[in-house]
Amino acid sequence: MTPLAIDLYAGLGGWTEGLLAEGYYVIGFDVERHVYGGHRYPAQLVLQDVLTLHGRQFKDASLIVASPPCQEYSYMAMPWSRAKAIEAEYRSGVRDVKKLTALFDACFRIQREACEAAGRHIPLVVENVRGAQPWVGRSRWNFGSYHLWGDVPALMPITHVKPKVGGITFCGYGTPGYRPVAFNGTAEARLREDYKGIPHRPTGHWTNPAENADEGRKGFAARLGESEHARTGSQSKARKAAAAQIAKIPFTLARYIAHTFKPGYAT
Repeated sequence: MTPLAIDLYAGLGGWTEGLLAEGYYVIGFDVERHVYGGHRYPAQLVLQDVLTLHGRQFKDASLIVASPPCQEYSYMAMPWSRAKAIEAEYRSGVRDVKKLTALFDACFRIQREACEAAGRHIPLVVENVRGAQPWVGRSRWNFGSYHLWGDVPALMPITHVKPKVGGITFCGYGTPGYRPVAFNGTAEARLREDYKGIPHRPTGHWTNPAENADEGRKGFAARLGESEHARTGSQSKARKAAAAQIAKIPFTLARYIAHTFKPGYAT
């Protein structure tokens, strides 16, 4: 039997690409279908709010993966007065922390319900940014700026974050030299301006220094044919495309997790 995997907050399918490579049948869930040129989710996608899901639907799953939206965590990690004011409001109780962590917490609720329905443990791996840690607890491991919670394997490879791309040093949140904007390619200067405010999420590598570095981002330099006005707006298609690509789980990481939890089955 082909193992079933569930991808919550699927986005462009970074988790799914690794799962498919390991022979899983994958169903993704998201509130929108991300299609940017040739970049789109590569498996069956259900358009549904993850908060409305019940885990009993996934009692036959072999693995659940998730990448809840991280924008607010990332924003509060920035050294801006407004970002710090929002953080203070959460800490003082002016804002509800439960609402902040609702999308993250839903993953573990769904896992618990799935396990109860299946009568067995179904592993869950959740990815998010370092800035989520003050609100959801310390991550168990990180691959560059991709932090993992849940059933993270005890044995994970040593990672090496690529220090420079296009002459820019990529540093994670909270580390010396961190800058919230960093893109490579010949259109780098223009991209810096067009995508101002989108934090770069540097990837690591295990065996190939070039693998996963910034694949796919150069294509967005063309801004997908948008007009001058459209491509510089905060809701522009090109900006959303770049943000979706940045959030995409590196293939190497996704495939390693998929392989680790792949059950034995006849081929």
